[in-house]
Amino acid sequence: MIQRALISVSDKTGLAALASRLVARGIEILSTGGTQRALVAAGIPVVPVEDYTGSPEVMDGRVKTLHPRVHGGILMRGAVDEADLQRIGGKTIDLVVCNLYPFEAKVAEPGAAHEEIIENIDIGGPSMVRSAAKNHDRVAVVVDPRDYEVVLDELEQSGEVSASTRRRLAAKAFAHTAAYDGAVSGYLSALPEVQEGTARDAHPRYLTLAFERAYPLRYGENPHQSGAFYRERRAVEGTLARSESLGAGGKELSFNNLVDVDAALEAVRDFEAPAAVVVKHTNPCGVAVAADLVTAYRAAREADALSAFGGIVALNREVDRATAEALVETFLECVVAPSYAEEALELLRGKKNLRVLATGAWLEAAHRELTWKRVGGGIVVQERDATGAGEVRAGRVVTQRAPTEEELEGLDLAWKVCKHVKSNAIVLASTTATVGVGAGQMSRVESVRIACRKAGEKARGSALASDAFFPFPDGVELAAEHGITAIVQPGGSVRDAEVIAAADRAGVAMVFTGVRHFRH
Repeated sequence: MIQRALISVSDKTGLAALASRLVARGIEILSTGGTQRALVAAGIPVVPVEDYTGSPEVMDGRVKTLHPRVHGGILMRGAVDEADLQRIGGKTIDLVVCNLYPFEAKVAEPGAAHEEIIENIDIGGPSMVRSAAKNHDRVAVVVDPRDYEVVLDELEQSGEVSASTRRRLAAKAFAHTAAYDGAVSGYLSALPEVQEGTARDAHPRYLTLAFERAYPLRYGENPHQSGAFYRERRAVEGTLARSESLGAGGKELSFNNLVDVDAALEAVRDFEAPAAVVVKHTNPCGVAVAADLVTAYRAAREADALSAFGGIVALNREVDRATAEALVETFLECVVAPSYAEEALELLRGKKNLRVLATGAWLEAAHRELTWKRVGGGIVVQERDATGAGEVRAGRVVTQRAPTEEELEGLDLAWKVCKHVKSNAIVLASTTATVGVGAGQMSRVESVRIACRKAGEKARGSALASDAFFPFPDGVELAAEHGITAIVQPGGSVRDAEVIAAADRAGVAMVFTGVRHFRH
């Protein structure tokens, strides 16, 4: 039976509604600081914590709830501790509603002073949350406003919060404080050790990754491997983790689907014009831009129609009816886009086994975040590869012949796609679409050979992008034999002079960007 609740929240979403329904059940509310003032302003009766403890807030609010009557009231185990609680003048606290000072938001705030950030390290809040979570056999702890309704519904149905809900909320509470502590240690260990005022290290000494299981998967990459999808605690809008499933076609997303969808989204974000990307096994097999979405999709599909069958499609505009009609012509595993017109969604939902995802908000190509991969006993961490746009036109022409305007457009498209293809990566493109992709080969010349074979006659007059330098002239010579007229690559090989000479002999224009875009 809940008789008394302690409420102290930074995020006041749903606060007044929660408190009013608790009071309506005869539950006494203890509160502090800004939460107390908000409840009083809403006309809700509150007992100030300092009246309950008999000890005033001190040190500008740094010490409010660190008191035996607070923690005794939370941690008491019933009859075994009743005498001790009476001896210190405490009362039982049966519900703790607490979310912590917005430390991460303050760190992310432009220009936030170190002193301000330190003051946003919560001490009393985590202590109360951990006390309540430890004693979840008796106490319910709520750290997320989204759980208010669950707790209120159970109270109104049975007068209690069930043991299973208390256990689930306790696990969530410990995850909440663990992630919070991780954020604090990450901030402190990223501070410059020598010179004050310099930028924080992008790779702090202590990195805590906080995830919550979104849903289990049927299996992992293969049926004998178990799998689950975990959502990053602070996943931003526009990411796959925050995307909405609008139609599963009778099947949920698989491990491989999720990896492919993310690869497709990463690629399509690099284009400003209406664009479509078709991905198969994490590699773009067709990419196109056009004046409208349906034209872009059809061109991307036809760039490699054989590979597009059973692929993943990412689009960077709202899907209209015309595009939906084109999408349902081919068997696809999944379509992802910012949004869908209602009539388009109706068509797509009618396609058997087609998964439909909407990102809602759209992330820009240059958005920054850390990425990582698991290796034995650890992870390798890096900044997301957020460059690519503008690198071709800002590059250095190294051949006797400069690329034409048309060739520059083809090079730009091929270069943007190339960074999303597994190394060694070679992409052939016209001004509006890829015509051939060579991916994941152990030698670069073999990737050229594959891309040219896939392109066929479309290789003639196309532009070529290479994710890293050509170590020998053979790749350039093979490209020229297939009629490729312009090449973009990072440069930087000890044989650059030989490679440039080969391009000059063939009349091929070549641009060095000075930027490598490996994707392993």
